[in-house]
Amino acid sequence: METLLNDFSVGLFFMQALILLIIILLMRKFAWKPILDALQSREDGIQEALDAADSAKLEMQNLNASNEKLLQEARLERDSMLKEAREMKDQMITAAKDEAQVQANSMIEQAKDAIENEKKSAIAELKTQVASLSIEIAEKVVRQELANKDKQMELVESMLGEATLSN
Repeated sequence: METLLNDFSVGLFFMQALILLIIILLMRKFAWKPILDALQSREDGIQEALDAADSAKLEMQNLNASNEKLLQEARLERDSMLKEAREMKDQMITAAKDEAQVQANSMIEQAKDAIENEKKSAIAELKTQVASLSIEIAEKVVRQELANKDKQMELVESMLGEATLSN
């Protein structure tokens, strides 16, 4: 160490200090500032990327919330449409049942009317046949009664006797 102190030169020290200072200034101007600027721009880029990621994350959360809301609205609308369809189905079934009941009642009424008309027709025909048969029987009885003179006289006398009795 002693040799170092003996070899020390103040001029050389100032010259080396001056060269070091020039090198530091040159390095600062040409190397450090661009390096620091590059580091700062990289840091700014990273910060922008982080901000963009946060923004994208918020946007994704908003989209998810919006999608969930739309999905919920779609479910509610689907449920509403299904309920409306069920009500329409029930109304159609009720209307069809009512119409079928009305038609059945109409058919029953028509059948009753037809039966009544057939009954009246049958009764009228039966009366006609009974009257016809009665006339035929009466003709036969009268012919048989009138074929014999003694029986004719007897019939006339009995009718006269009944006629006077009934007055």
